[in-house]
Amino acid sequence: MLFLARMDVHFPAHLSAEDVTRMQGLEKEYSHALQQEGRLASIWRVAGEYANYSVFDVGSNDELHQILSSFPMYPFMTIKVTPLAQHPNSIR
Repeated sequence: MLFLARMDVHFPAHLSAEDVTRMQGLEKEYSHALQQEGRLASIWRVAGEYANYSVFDVGSNDELHQILSSFPMYPFMTIKVTPLAQHPNSIR
């Protein structure tokens, strides 16, 4: 199952720069592991925003929820998920 997720990050003002840097490092490690496993098929930065579009290739809605809620920055994210289906005009 393919899902497109837009993830916007909003850190609260009370977080220290060190806390943000630490979470960014943990987020990078987690994201790399998901990519190596093939569950995070692609990730794209939204130019000019602290946001991304990611395509997840997972077996179920529950698996996707588990992945998303395990992101270290999940408490500071707004996430919109769109299920994807093959388009009949696609040549791939």
